[in-house]
Amino acid sequence: MSGGADRPASARAPGAPGIASPAPISALLLMGVSGCGKTTVGEALARELGWRFVDADDLHPPANVEKMRSGRPLDDTDRAPWLARLNALLRHSAARGEPVVLACSALRARYRTQLADRVPGLRVVFLRGSQALIEARLADRQHRYMPASLLASQFAALEPPEDAWVADIGEPPAALAAGLAARVRAGAG
Repeated sequence: MSGGADRPASARAPGAPGIASPAPISALLLMGVSGCGKTTVGEALARELGWRFVDADDLHPPANVEKMRSGRPLDDTDRAPWLARLNALLRHSAARGEPVVLACSALRARYRTQLADRVPGLRVVFLRGSQALIEARLADRQHRYMPASLLASQFAALEPPEDAWVADIGEPPAALAAGLAARVRAGAG
């Protein structure tokens, strides 16, 4: 994980109310472009913490999946019900006291704000890597519906969070997960 200039937790974008929370960490949002390792790191992190893991890709409606599969990026109209569903999942988990790791692209600040709405203790982790590194990773994998051709549109849409835990994806996923778990256990906020 990178250090120094990275500020802890919450990924508060300027003017984005409701993301920073004084509550103990009870949910982690692992965000970044396709191929950055959200699922791999998220599953390992959830195991390490004993938390539930949710991959937001599993909750896309069929129309979104087909649109992406055909090589067309989603627009905000496509994303709206999906983001609402993810926020409801996070709020439900928080209300039940069931911590969760959510892997979700959440590329724009407004998406992160919507996901964080009324979710106490949500912290954002930005899985950051170069486009060249991620292109190389995507060349070695076959996603069930996200073609590598959409990577450029993801980088174009990416609004790096102003205030998040930043993890350098050049590190092995197990090391990233262990480092993040240590931060959660230490109550780093």
